Amino acid sequence: MENEDNLSDEFRVHVVIPSKPSPILEKRIVFKVYKRRWFILFVLCLLNCSNSMLWLTFAPVADQSAQFMGVTLDQINWLSIIYMVVAIPLSFGTTWMLDTLGLRITLVLGSWLNMLGAVLRFVSVLGSLVSAAKFPVVMGGQTLCALAQPLVIFTPTKLAALWFPEHQRATANMIASMSNPLGILVASIFSPMIVGTTNNISSLLFIYAVPAAIICFLATVGIRDSSPPTPPSASAESSTSEPFLEGIMLLLRNKAYMILLLCFGSGIAVFTCFSTLLEQIMCVRGYPNDFAGLCGGLFIVFGIVGAGFLGLYVDKTKKFIEATKVNMSFSALACIAFSVVSQMRNQRIAVAVVCSLFGFFGFSIYPVAMELSVECSYPVGEATSAGLIFISGQIQSVIYILLLQGLTKPMADSPFSTCSAGDASLSWRVPMLVMAGLCSAFTCCFVIFFHTEYRRLDAEAQAIGKKPTLTACQTVTSQTLTTRQTPTTSQTDNTQDSDQKEEQASG
Repeated sequence: MENEDNLSDEFRVHVVIPSKPSPILEKRIVFKVYKRRWFILFVLCLLNCSNSMLWLTFAPVADQSAQFMGVTLDQINWLSIIYMVVAIPLSFGTTWMLDTLGLRITLVLGSWLNMLGAVLRFVSVLGSLVSAAKFPVVMGGQTLCALAQPLVIFTPTKLAALWFPEHQRATANMIASMSNPLGILVASIFSPMIVGTTNNISSLLFIYAVPAAIICFLATVGIRDSSPPTPPSASAESSTSEPFLEGIMLLLRNKAYMILLLCFGSGIAVFTCFSTLLEQIMCVRGYPNDFAGLCGGLFIVFGIVGAGFLGLYVDKTKKFIEATKVNMSFSALACIAFSVVSQMRNQRIAVAVVCSLFGFFGFSIYPVAMELSVECSYPVGEATSAGLIFISGQIQSVIYILLLQGLTKPMADSPFSTCSAGDASLSWRVPMLVMAGLCSAFTCCFVIFFHTEYRRLDAEAQAIGKKPTLTACQTVTSQTLTTRQTPTTSQTDNTQDSDQKEEQASG
């Protein structure tokens, strides 16, 4: 640590005052990046993946879980809904914690809550507990995991801002954010494979508890600092410059941010409904659980692929607005298609293709939209701006799920149904059309009304003496694009020197 501190002192920020009087003080900042940022990103990805696995453990095997615990499908759905209910009030405290107490405390606390919840869920299915106590104890463990979710899911934008340079932020945010749907993918595929019959629910909960314990150890021991000694960018140096309550007020007065809050929050709600209710929607039309799991897997895999391409594209071009609007439009079209083909029998290829497209265009928006929320709200803290959007998504998710469940109607006769539970033969035709209508309406509002400046990029350009970056409403010249696409020579040299000297210091 002593060598590292000395290294940080050597590369302090230098301010150069121009010889001629100028109304603007030009700054030349020496930035540094540290290789351990990749370890912190790795731990965050594992924790995010584990938490989402615990979230949707029961959704792909809802009917078997209901039989095993002796409860109804609506009660099983509450094992997923509890994540949203708990996250709504807790999220405000989480945004304050990230912006005030720092990244390390938040991640370590989240890893412990995640691990304790996973262990408690496994304890619930041990033979020493009576059958009536199984579901309440599982719900208790699920609640602990839900407490960990906002501590984990708010972190990608903060980690990217504090530890990664400007030309890697969107990619880092994409990697950390897409680890959450990766956990959903694991749960969608492996939950049906592990369970098979209701006797294997205990094995399922044990298998999911093991990685949670390992990740808790890695986070507690391996993450030593909330931020690097020297910032990687100009905006990282002034991160969370606005106090928490003042930042909230600024966001509420920001028209562009409020449009993003409502419209993208609705998109989060639609994807939550899709992930939570997919098995129940498919089984009524005769599709088995393994096919529903495959569709959920395709949804996630293509979403991660799309996010990878979109993250790299946005990192190079900085076209946050254009990328978000185009992908939201295609996502709405895919949602409409799913609402139609999911109600048809014997259309496996069509259903699989639509789920793949839905994921490719829909999931890929998430990390870009989180970065866009920071760009349009800077200098408000990253956790606050991204966190409020997540809260909006959770609130709308609860409303959407309850609304869609309320719109279902019992089917008089469903001879081709593959649902195991007796009360699962419900018609989802009207709820699916309502979901598609909501998705389309909010997408149209976003495409038409959302416009903003890239405030964080402008601040960074001014800090290093460049021309401010142009907004989406202005004409973009090739010279400006080149400036924004490629880090400066001094930044690249300092990055390389920093990595070499950090290796010497650690050695």
